Amino acid sequence: MSLLSLPVATLGTPRIGPRRELKLALESYWAGTISEQQLLEDASGLRAANWARQKSLGVTIIPSNDFSLYDQVLDTSVMVGAIPEIYASKGDDVSLKTYFAMARGSQCDDQDASCGPRQRGSGAPAQEMTKWFDTNYHYMVPEFYKGQAFRLCSRKPIEEYEEAKALGFQTRPVLIGPVTFLKLGKSADSAFQPLSLLDDLIPICIEVLHELAERGASWVQFDEPCLVLDLDEAVRKSLLHAYKRFAKEGPAIKIMVASYFGDLGDNLDTALSLPVSGLHVDLVRAPELLDRIIAAGRRDLVTSLGVIDGRNVWRSNLSSLRRRLEPAIAKLGKHRVQLAPSCSLLHVPVDVELETGLTSDVKSWLAFSVQKMRELAILARALAGDQNVGLALADSERAATARRTSPKIHDANVAARMRAIDQTMRRRASPFARRSEIQGARFGLPAFPTTTIGSFPQTTEVRNARAAHARGALSDEQYDRFIKEEIARAVRWQEDIGLDVLVHGEFERNDMVQYFGEQLAGFLFTRKGWVQSYGSRCVRPPILFGDVVRSKPITVDWWRYAQSLTSKPMKAMLTGPVTILNWSFVRDDIPRSEVCRQLALAIRDEVRDLENAGAGMIQIDEAALREGLPLRRSEWKAYLDWAGECFRICSSGVTDETQIHTHMCYSEFNDIIGAIAAMDADVISIETSRSKMELLGAFSKYEYPNQIGPGVYDIHSPRVPEVSEMKELLVLARTRLQESQLWVNPDCGLKTRKWEEVRPAITNMVAAARELRAASSPQNH
Repeated sequence: MSLLSLPVATLGTPRIGPRRELKLALESYWAGTISEQQLLEDASGLRAANWARQKSLGVTIIPSNDFSLYDQVLDTSVMVGAIPEIYASKGDDVSLKTYFAMARGSQCDDQDASCGPRQRGSGAPAQEMTKWFDTNYHYMVPEFYKGQAFRLCSRKPIEEYEEAKALGFQTRPVLIGPVTFLKLGKSADSAFQPLSLLDDLIPICIEVLHELAERGASWVQFDEPCLVLDLDEAVRKSLLHAYKRFAKEGPAIKIMVASYFGDLGDNLDTALSLPVSGLHVDLVRAPELLDRIIAAGRRDLVTSLGVIDGRNVWRSNLSSLRRRLEPAIAKLGKHRVQLAPSCSLLHVPVDVELETGLTSDVKSWLAFSVQKMRELAILARALAGDQNVGLALADSERAATARRTSPKIHDANVAARMRAIDQTMRRRASPFARRSEIQGARFGLPAFPTTTIGSFPQTTEVRNARAAHARGALSDEQYDRFIKEEIARAVRWQEDIGLDVLVHGEFERNDMVQYFGEQLAGFLFTRKGWVQSYGSRCVRPPILFGDVVRSKPITVDWWRYAQSLTSKPMKAMLTGPVTILNWSFVRDDIPRSEVCRQLALAIRDEVRDLENAGAGMIQIDEAALREGLPLRRSEWKAYLDWAGECFRICSSGVTDETQIHTHMCYSEFNDIIGAIAAMDADVISIETSRSKMELLGAFSKYEYPNQIGPGVYDIHSPRVPEVSEMKELLVLARTRLQESQLWVNPDCGLKTRKWEEVRPAITNMVAAARELRAASSPQNH
């Protein structure tokens, strides 16, 4: 047997390019500076480079159709014709304009023939967007309705397979599994079950399988991450039904069903019963799965072992992995094993070698997409008995030992503070009803008070000034003066349009997590470590490698300056500990709950310094609270208990008259509303415009007592909503909550938008609030 006989697979790779080439191409196309043809050529070049890179690194099973111009779930919606009427054009073809309208919304006029009939005049909002399982990647939520007919509207999986083949790469096409696709969708009719459409969707999948087989594909990968969720018997039967139909009606093509992000648990029997040739399992999140699969003894199944972490950036100890895997592979048989990352490498940066500013010791602890593929290839050779990888294995083990024993990791003072946390640090001094009276008297706000979430547009000028300051071309004094001028302009504009509670705009901040992490011990930062969040939106998650320490105030001086410019309340803006945790690559040597408590203590110190400086409103954003919710309900309580505790640790050290705000993104609140209430924030703002205030149902049923700002302006779309549209949303909100509870704000921060969009949108928002205020109950004024 060949020493290299153990296959190495990737389930998907980063699309954005090593230097965010996809972002540049997309934004140039949207700005009208490059043509559609140029965009497609740039995308083709990125795909070719991805395939070549994988082959050069020793990957033997290379995916295709893992690339997307915006989102793979949106691609699937377009492929099967799940296109809501509001976006539908006159012709049968799905144009790129329609595709991006679904992703970003559109602004159409009466003369635009490419717009659907319901778009004329005002355009169409973007489809709802939410988090892909428990990651920070966003997907576009498919929309379904009773009697929906599917048809093959896009041949993207076939075209990209042929594209790779023409370049000499035999690939394994990747498709979203039909059950996961339907399960992740939604319907305007709450009584309708999208999974009832399965038999209508299956023929489209079979048509794609036949076309791929005819063109030479021997394997196809169906991603069914729903297998790691709590599934009822109906969903399990649907999985079996779908893959039995593929086996019966499809071509002679091998199917690899890929699960990831967790343990199969009670769905393992279903997964092993599927009539498919392969099953991928996440052995990073669920290492115990390996023994259970071996015990099941299915001898005709190829098992793809997800042993390299596709969600985090730490280098693996390959010697340890080899020792763990050798007996398992001996039982399974080498011919029935593939090595793979735990999930798609979409969730990690491209290449750590692009980082030139990291110290050599810390850099040696890290592995990005390129390094993880190389690790897999080395591990495959080691498991095949190749003696030439001994040095690589020894180097891997040395790096793991060095990281574990490094003095950069642990701080005795942090350990002492952690031991000193007591119950008085976990709750506010008085209940909300009492605090609300005191805060109402202090601020004297009108009904439906208006505010924004915190950030204003990061213009080219702001980004250029930050870059110039970073490279020394702009002095500290010059940079501070520039930022103060930006803050002053923003404050004047907010006062001019009549916002009730102002923000300073966060012009000094590069990112809501990175900005804080850069001023806390225990973090390191990359220059090229970009990860896709959605579409062209990329983030550089901080790497949290050691104990967290705040040595000095972070935001106090900027808040103090902004408040000096106005007599209106100026919110102080912080990022909460759970969001910093969930939006960072986090150390894996201690529990996440302990890391979060360290962060909470650091933010608590900042909150108290802001209050001492005079801040009366402090917003502690927990945008990613629900994102960290475990996928299995049985694990929710433990997470929500420590996550809520961490929020209270950082927010409860203030007096009753200080108003604590928080903000949450894309959260389904029904199942966690009790935990949200237990956080005991005075005001919570949430994203509700895309869902037409649906998310407020949870607060209404729960009789949530505190105040809420339901977003009325979708900031992820470039379109400017009219006053009437926002007012309509507020009227809906008023049917679900008391007027005295309601604030008026955008869905999220405005950092990624342009001022020419923000100015009219926020002006319209203020006008909508005033109109509703004028028509509301006099006692609430």
